[in-house]
Amino acid sequence: MTEATGAAKPRSSGAHLLVVDDDPDMLRLLTMRLTAAGYRVTAVTSAEAALTQLHIERPQLVLSDVRLPGKDGLSLFDDIRAQHPSLPVILLTAHGTIPDAVEATERGVFTYLTKPFDGKSLEAKIAQALALSAPVNTARRGSPEAWQNQIISRSSSMAEVLAEARMVAQSDASVLLRGESGTGKEVLAQAIHQGGARAKFPFIAVNCGAIPEALLESELFGHVKGAFTDAASNHKGLFQAADGGTLLLDEIGDMPPALQVKLLRVLQERVVRPLGSSQSIPVDVRIISATHRDLDAAMAQGQFRADLYYRLNVVTLTLPPLSARPEDIPLLANHFLQKLATKYDKRLSGFAPEAIKALTTAAWPGNVRQLFNVVEQVCALSTTPLVPLALVQRALRSPSVQVLTLAEARQRFERDYLVGLLKLTDGNVADAARLADRNRTEFYRLMQKHGLTPGHFKADGSPSPA
Repeated sequence: MTEATGAAKPRSSGAHLLVVDDDPDMLRLLTMRLTAAGYRVTAVTSAEAALTQLHIERPQLVLSDVRLPGKDGLSLFDDIRAQHPSLPVILLTAHGTIPDAVEATERGVFTYLTKPFDGKSLEAKIAQALALSAPVNTARRGSPEAWQNQIISRSSSMAEVLAEARMVAQSDASVLLRGESGTGKEVLAQAIHQGGARAKFPFIAVNCGAIPEALLESELFGHVKGAFTDAASNHKGLFQAADGGTLLLDEIGDMPPALQVKLLRVLQERVVRPLGSSQSIPVDVRIISATHRDLDAAMAQGQFRADLYYRLNVVTLTLPPLSARPEDIPLLANHFLQKLATKYDKRLSGFAPEAIKALTTAAWPGNVRQLFNVVEQVCALSTTPLVPLALVQRALRSPSVQVLTLAEARQRFERDYLVGLLKLTDGNVADAARLADRNRTEFYRLMQKHGLTPGHFKADGSPSPA
């Protein structure tokens, strides 16, 4: 069976479209047509509803009418651009609003279509916008499924970072990843590598802050035999080892100033010179760098070279802390639990509701790395299929907070008080009653109430005196 071909064919891979129009008939028509073309459509009738939907789930394209009640389509575009700069927007406009639509196109709207529009033209424009915003050519590049396997998220803030990462993966531009320690910068760097043309070549990561300066130069650029005392043989550096692929320079902000100069030379000339060698070796490596430090402040203090910064910072992606995306915590926790249950050969079905609540409301200064460690601890110690609250609190090192009724608190105190007195008096009821300022009859009644027997507190096990 053949189909007529013309403009770009719609991408029928289930891409998610957000459609905004206050005309119910037009909204229904657009939804039916785009759903039939293979898209997943969310339809709303106002700009305000569209912005709410964007907080719930980031679509891959927004199709909006210009004339809307309240906030119009152009204002909606401005809000979208501020929050999601890589999200393509197509506007539908009547004759009278064409000048506004043209202006919006100059400001970044992907395109506009005038009403009444041709259905095939609309589908073609949508396909073009999706192809530009997230190009995926699996014949040349890594599989898009790799992103799903590595990046676990339903957060709209994380969705924007991932959308931009998918786009930059198709280029060879240097990328600077910013974010707190433990937010997943290395995982994102691996996904960028696997989503690009270098996926079949090595991905190598090096922590610039974890290796002494004297060794870091040799690790990066290599050395020849005899270059220094312990150089017993030639050694290829990481630039050569990553040739054709990607080199992640983690914690680039901790790189010593002397090495920053040599790194800049490598990036400019695309050659490395091993220690002790007089010959330069060509290298073809994509550089991704990562840091939790404020490089702008480091530059101002003279700790980081501005020329190197601009070489590395062609594209910046900032990963939000885990505390800023709480909706991802249950998703990540259950993902890690399934993964670790296999490692520890345990049958674990999930977390108790109170345990999930404790995870979601925790502070997470260590971000995703800390969450993984917490889940690993509860996985190792759990004796039930459902991970209880107590284990999560223990792993979080947070005290167990139990709210008791006044009657329960009084009963618990009374029992503990009686036990303490009986231990102190070695089970002698008369002495314990005297210390409690109660007569023996009343004291016996209290002991009976709490199921306490004097003989249990005698050191030699003999009956206590009456």
